[in-house]
Amino acid sequence: MVTKVVESPAAAVSGIEDGATVMIGGFGIAGMPATLVDALIAQGAGGLTVVCNNAGNGETGLAALLKAGRVRKIICSFPRQADSYVFDALYRAGKVALEVVPQGTLVERIRAAGAGIGGFFTRTGFGTTLTEGKESRDIGGHQYVLEHPIHADVALIKARTADRWGNLIYRKTARNFGPVMATAAACTIAEVSEIVQLGHLDPECIVTPGIFVHRVVAV
Repeated sequence: MVTKVVESPAAAVSGIEDGATVMIGGFGIAGMPATLVDALIAQGAGGLTVVCNNAGNGETGLAALLKAGRVRKIICSFPRQADSYVFDALYRAGKVALEVVPQGTLVERIRAAGAGIGGFFTRTGFGTTLTEGKESRDIGGHQYVLEHPIHADVALIKARTADRWGNLIYRKTARNFGPVMATAAACTIAEVSEIVQLGHLDPECIVTPGIFVHRVVAV
């Protein structure tokens, strides 16, 4: 019987290695797979490159991973907000590197990885410090910048419901980056609120097909 369900968050994150690139879903705390992140902290992998929309909130989830000293670099769109003080302190102390990517470009770079696209040109960021050193090209009288895909070793995402094959349905805006990250990682791990029997999910409502998901854990 094919099943991608694992018995615990610890089992879900087993095998993540030091130096891995880890995508973490979520827009702030909405859709943040906090239980998987806590399990990753306990698992002990360090020197991680994290790809996420922002750089953590308060001292939970991604912020807790940062506080534990496990992150070498963050690639994100919004590194600073009112409660991103953990990242802020680490960055100012030179303990974590940062690559800021405009949100639309970030999503497209992740999508490109999942779609097998080697790169794309965008007008976003041209002429700013965000695109210094990048190839540019005149296309139709406008300047475009070449951006490359972002691949990951692991994607940690959160969904509402799964079946044992890993088909996923999300809850409203908690969906955010989960579906696109699932396509761009060598191993996608999903924490979900419930696991239902095969056939209980309406195929028309499945957002992430199980072909993109490798492990599922109910939390």
